[in-house]
Amino acid sequence: MFRFCIADTEHDWRQGTEQYNFIEHCLASVDRQKQPWLIFLAHRVLGYSSDASYADEGSFAEPMGRESLQKLWQKYKVDIAIFGHVHNYERTCPIYQNICTNNEKHLYKGALNGTIHVAAGGAGASLSEFTPIQTKWSIFRDYDHGFVKLTAFDHSNLLFEYKKSRDGKVYDSFRISRDYRDILACTVDSCPSMTLAS
Repeated sequence: MFRFCIADTEHDWRQGTEQYNFIEHCLASVDRQKQPWLIFLAHRVLGYSSDASYADEGSFAEPMGRESLQKLWQKYKVDIAIFGHVHNYERTCPIYQNICTNNEKHLYKGALNGTIHVAAGGAGASLSEFTPIQTKWSIFRDYDHGFVKLTAFDHSNLLFEYKKSRDGKVYDSFRISRDYRDILACTVDSCPSMTLAS
């Protein structure tokens, strides 16, 4: 019930590149009736991160990451974008263009109207510090080693869990519960613009 679209962050992902076209094809070709849960994966953070190194650059992500890709995530209604590279854990609200599209924190019902971004890089190296800057879009941060688990109970219910490596216990989680029609409904920039002439 999952479709995973994976980007290579060591190659150009900007519009017009071969990889951008590959990413769009992957997102566009999913049949949401058969694979209702659309997940974007990449190594470097292309979405949102409060890691100190990104904050020092003033970008909160890889340069031109979300500027190049967030309209694709929105258009194809990517549920969750998961990144590594920074050695910590962070989860955002469903977000589009730096604005939280849903104020819920643990039980999302209906359309998200944005993509939830997760940095899950708490493995393989020393941990990365967070910036002291408090962003409105950051819901949960953890400075520890851990991993995430996705469970699709059916076409309408998904459970996301963040577990710490040292004990395997859940420290952050959320659920998405929705009808298939919620994926079809238009949100900001998710459907072609219409005019009276069209």
